[in-house]
Parts: sequence; structure tokens; C-alpha cells
Amino acid sequence: MIFSDRNLSQKLERTEARANASFVEARAELSPETQAEWIEVAGAYAMFDGVESPLTQTFGLGVFDEIGVKELERLEAFFKARGAPVFHEVAPLADAGLMALLNERGYQPVELTSVMFQEIDNLTSLNVPINPLIKTRIIETDEAGIWAQTSASGWAAEMAELGDFMFNFGQISAQTNGGFPFLAELDNKPISAGMLFIYNDVAILAGASTVPEGRRKGAQTALLDARLKFARAQGCRIATMGAAPGSQSQRNAEKNGFRIAYTRTKWHLRD
Repeated sequence: MIFSDRNLSQKLERTEARANASFVEARAELSPETQAEWIEVAGAYAMFDGVESPLTQTFGLGVFDEIGVKELERLEAFFKARGAPVFHEVAPLADAGLMALLNERGYQPVELTSVMFQEIDNLTSLNVPINPLIKTRIIETDEAGIWAQTSASGWAAEMAELGDFMFNFGQISAQTNGGFPFLAELDNKPISAGMLFIYNDVAILAGASTVPEGRRKGAQTALLDARLKFARAQGCRIATMGAAPGSQSQRNAEKNGFRIAYTRTKWHLRD
């Protein structure tokens, strides 16, 4: 049995960091004008994907190596030199002295995330029925636009202003090394999109959304089942995902065998 300890935290944090770093690498290649890049400081990955991108932050701070003033100053300088705000995602299993140091430097907590995981070594299928009319597949190399549009349509239904951003974001995501963009289709029409990223023996599930007319038909369940089975076939032992604490996404994940490893805090350096 896998327990929620520092070793698991390192696995989960590194997988998410590596997935986001791969995205930044793809952004730098496809849109060099953005000057996207990332660095590693004391085991933490610091990423710049644009001033307003949710990926412009660090992952793994204090989980791998001790963080002191020198390391924080280097990370802060990385973001400030690019005109970006300074954000750190910090797991509770990070170095014990980090919280006090963040407080001393003027950081404040701004967001919480339930980091969830599931052992998939012996997974055969989910414990819920799958709609047999829904077909799932990994997209072809020339279908990045279709995947991005499906994803963006789902997000835009929740918040209209997200449409253009998520379409652009999705096109990059669909072309990220190590990523596997999945589509769910009904009557040969895409109705839901989801991403899977694999690093070593851990798979992270992200970017799931469903177009309004395709909801309540089991598309998300079908995508989850397909991605977990694919990850297991690739030799993954663990699947992970994040959700807002107490959200419907968290409840759905728990219904399908995920459990909370820990609750992570995002810290923001006040101006």
C-alpha cells in the first residue's frame, strides 16, 4: 500500500512540475515570442509561461531540498525580471521551516488544492458503468485544433472569457512531449477532451472539459476510464490529479477510487 509521505509527495510534485515544464518547452518552440522558459532551483521548477498564465509559478518548493533566503531570492528574481507575479505551490510535506520563511518575506496563502492519487497497478475498470455509445481515443498528430476547440468549448460554457485563452492553451497542450490528448466522441462527434501526462511511473490527469450539449452522457467517466487503463498499460503505478477542496471534481474523483494525498497551498508574494 502506498502511503501519503514525503516520497509520494516528491513523486506527485515532480510529475506535475515535469508536465508543466514540458508545456513551457512546447510554448517556447511554437511561440518563441512569448520567451517561455523554466529553471530548477533546489529541486523546485520555476516556470514562466507569460505574465497571466496559471503555469507561471513554482512546483516542488522545499520538497526535494532545503529552501533558504538565497534560493527564494533567486526564484523571485526569475519572475520579477519578466514582470510576472511570484507564486509558489507548496506541499505540506515540504521543509518544515519554509512556512515561517515565506511569512517573513511577505507571502500570503491564496489558494488550496486537494492533490489526489490512486494506485493503478491492478486496475481493470472503474466501479461505475461506462456508456457504450461513447468512444474514446488519443488524437492524431493533425488534430490539435480539434482537441483544443473541444476543450475550449467546455471551459467557455462555464466562463465565456476563458474561450480564447483555453483554445490557445489547448493547442500548446496537445503538442506537449509526454502528453496524451484524449477525445471522447458520441455519434462520431467530439464532446469531451482530457489530457494525460506520464513521467516515470506516475500519470497525471488534467484539462478535462465537456461541451454543453455533451454533458450528462458519461463522457468524463469514459475519458477517466480510458486514460487510467492507458496509463496502466504504459507501466504506471500511480495516477494523480488536483481539485478544489470539496468540489464536485473532488467528489467524482473519490467515487472513482482516488484519495487525498495532501492539501497543497499556493503562496503569493505581496507587492
